[in-house]
Amino acid sequence: MPPLLSRQTQAHAESRVFTTRRIPLLRPLAWLARGWADFMHCPGPGLLHGLAVFAFGLVLLTLAREQFWLLAGAFSGFLLVAPILATALYAVSRDLAQGLQPSLAGALRTWHPGHKRLVLFGSLLALAGTGWVLTSAALITRFAPAPVSSPQDFLQTVVLAREGWLFEAWLALGALMAAPLFASSVVAIPLLLERGIGVFGAVLTSWRAVIANPAPLALWAALLLALTLLAMAPLLLGLVVVVPWLAHASWHAYRDLVDAPPAARAGAARN
Repeated sequence: MPPLLSRQTQAHAESRVFTTRRIPLLRPLAWLARGWADFMHCPGPGLLHGLAVFAFGLVLLTLAREQFWLLAGAFSGFLLVAPILATALYAVSRDLAQGLQPSLAGALRTWHPGHKRLVLFGSLLALAGTGWVLTSAALITRFAPAPVSSPQDFLQTVVLAREGWLFEAWLALGALMAAPLFASSVVAIPLLLERGIGVFGAVLTSWRAVIANPAPLALWAALLLALTLLAMAPLLLGLVVVVPWLAHASWHAYRDLVDAPPAARAGAARN
C-alpha cells in the first residue's frame, strides 16, 4: 500500500474510535461560562499566557508601526496559530475537571519534547500563519492605490475605498484560509494532548465535529473572533484576560464535542 494511502487509512481508523456529539446551537455560550470559571479558579497560568501574548503584541506594534500591511497580516495570522499556544491551559482545565490542583509547572510540562505530535501540528499552524502574513502583505502592497503605513491609511485606502475590490478580496482570502484551519484545529489540539492519536486522525476528528455541528461551531468561530478583536481594541490590554478565557472555554468545547472509549483515553499518556 502506498505510504500516503496507508496514512489516510490509519487516520480514518484512529478518528473512528472517537464519537462526535451533536450539540445545541447556543452551547458555545456555556463554554464561555465554564472557561471563565476555570480561569477564576486557577488564574496564574492564564495570566502568564495572556501577558506573554500582550507583550508579543506590543513588540509587533513597535516593529511594524510604519508597515501596517504587515501588522494586519501578522495579527490575523496570530488568530490562526493561537490554538496551539493555549495547550498548557487545556491541561489546566483538564486537571480541574479531574479534581486535581493545577500548577504552572504542570501546565508548562505539556510542551516537553515527547509531545512530538503537538510540535508537528504547531509547526503546521505556524507555517500556515506565516503564509497568510506574506499573502496579506503581497496583496495590500501590490494592489493598494496608495502606500499603506498606518491604521488610518488602511482604513482610508483599503476599507473605505470608493472603487476597487481590495478589501473584499483581503477578507475573502483570509476567510478562505481561516475556515479550513479552524475546522482542522477546533478539537484536534486537545485530542493530541489528552489521547493517543496521530495528527491526521485528530484533524479528521475535528472536521467530523464541524460537519456534525455547522451552526454551533460557526457561532463559536464568530465569538472567538469578536472577543479577540474587542480585546485588541484597548491597546491589546484585553488579551491578558481574553486569551486564557477562550483557551479554557475551548477545552470545554472539545469535551462536549468528542467522546472516546476508556482504552483511547488511556493511550494518551504514552503518546
